[in-house]
Formats: sequence, C-alpha cells, structure tokens
Amino acid sequence: MPSIVDETVFSEPSGGVFPVVQLCGALVMSGLYWQYAVVDQSLSGGWLLFMIAGTALSGVAESLPNDRRREAGVLRLAAVLVLTCLLAMLFLAPELLME
Repeated sequence: MPSIVDETVFSEPSGGVFPVVQLCGALVMSGLYWQYAVVDQSLSGGWLLFMIAGTALSGVAESLPNDRRREAGVLRLAAVLVLTCLLAMLFLAPELLME
C-alpha cells in the first residue's frame, strides 16, 4: 500500500501555469534582494535567499516532464528542506536573518 508521502511528493509534475508562477515569483524576489543588496547596500534581506531557493526548486520540480517523477520528488523535498531551515532560523537564530 503506497504511503501518502509517496503519492504527494513523488507524484507526476503538474506542469501548466503553476511552475511559471513559481519561477516568476522567484524572479521577483531576486529583484527585491537585488534592491536590498545593491541599491540600499544592506544585507537585511537574507531571508529572501531562502525564499528564492525554495520557490525556484519547487518551480523547476513542477516543470519537469511527467516521466521524471523521482527527480521532481527530490527537488520538492529540497524545497521543503530549504523553507523549513528558514522557519527554524526564524525561531532559533533570528539575528542571522535580521542583520
């Protein structure tokens, strides 16, 4: 009997508009980080790097062909791990993200 994790994480990539929205979101967040780092000369937007990586990994996972279920699952797990690390850092060491 397949588990719920196997059915959701290692399912076929959805394709369509969803990966385009995620990759455009990562691009917009990259622009925001650029604005923090270059224009304002501040590194206070470090949390954006985690968001960029998480959404980009998820967008790439959803844009893979349907026969690449395992690769999509690994990219989804990596995205969840990156975003979970962001949450852990917010609670355990917020000074690292809010410099």
